[in-house]
Amino acid sequence: VQLVESGGGSVQAGGSLRLSCAASGSISSINAMGWHRQAPGKQRELVAVITRAGTTNIASSVKGRFTISRDNAKNMVFLQMNSLKPEDTAVYYCFASSTFSHWGQGTQVTVSS
Repeated sequence: VQLVESGGGSVQAGGSLRLSCAASGSISSINAMGWHRQAPGKQRELVAVITRAGTTNIASSVKGRFTISRDNAKNMVFLQMNSLKPEDTAVYYCFASSTFSHWGQGTQVTVSS
């Protein structure tokens, strides 16, 4: 499984960004897809995950501001990020779970105050 992210960038606090992740390869084996993030000097943390059936789990730190969605027909997962805060600054990694976990290369999100 190969994952390619897009949509990162720089935005001021209160702004919005939408991350996209396209999966290719052995996509029929994928169940859950989602996003982790890693800020400088911090451990990677789960942001949001969505199963093939559409069940979602959102981290409490972003709940109410971030929304995860998935297009199974296009093998894509999206992260809509609203009301961004400086503490959301991180590299965001797309992941997909099958027998193994697969990761994208990461996309930088920078939120300035």
